[in-house]
Amino acid sequence: MAQYEHVPCHVVDARYLGDYKVWLEFNDGRKGVVDLADELYGDEFESLRDRDRFAAFVLDYGLATIAWENGVDFAPAYLYERLKEVH
Repeated sequence: MAQYEHVPCHVVDARYLGDYKVWLEFNDGRKGVVDLADELYGDEFESLRDRDRFAAFVLDYGLATIAWENGVDFAPAYLYERLKEVH
């Protein structure tokens, strides 16, 4: 069984929009944009302040969220709560 199946909400699609904004789709069909500009503080996230590095996220199916090569990720529930739905 895939690890993400144990997570109530998980990211199933993600697209970089520019700056620090990401369009996300969750397994329940909810879609929208999350702006992570104000979330990139502290040593762990410092490298992601570089927009090219930020844009290089991947959809990590094991973690059920977006992640970066340096091991940084945001919990899917955290992203879900901050999602601004696009109408």
